[in-house]
Amino acid sequence: MNFKQKLSSIKAFVFDVDGVLSSSIIPLFPDGEPMRTANIKDGYAIQLAIKKGFIVGIISGARTEAIRARFAALGIKDIYLAARNKPGCLKEFLENNKLNAEDVLYMGDDIPDYEVMKMVGVPVCPADAASDIKNISCYVSHVKGGEGCARDVVEQVMKAQDKWMNCPEAFGW
Repeated sequence: MNFKQKLSSIKAFVFDVDGVLSSSIIPLFPDGEPMRTANIKDGYAIQLAIKKGFIVGIISGARTEAIRARFAALGIKDIYLAARNKPGCLKEFLENNKLNAEDVLYMGDDIPDYEVMKMVGVPVCPADAASDIKNISCYVSHVKGGEGCARDVVEQVMKAQDKWMNCPEAFGW
């Protein structure tokens, strides 16, 4: 089955943060704390996906509570921060949401995402992902991390399932 065919069976999205939902170039505050950016188009697509019944999760090695606040505000309930065992987090996400791994599209960008990406039905990555990650992805977005790559894949899945721009919810937040 090719990438486009797999999109019709996706029930959930899981995203890494650094290098996917935020740029891989992160300025630092004087105390060393990273300041991440968030792409508004990614946010729009994610909140719409949730309204249309998709389950969305975050699995990130980052520890910043600002990440939890940003993505919880979009409606994401499954947020795993300081994740040192991403496959374990994915298993918990699947159990909590009664999903099969084949139902999940996971977007990662670097080696910490490698094992978890091999577990899911649709592993994808941003344009600037590490080459090892690109090699196991069934789709490499034309968009870099933090610049709308999540929007790219969410929109493709929702269009494949005729859930994009076909309801009043699509035209507001």
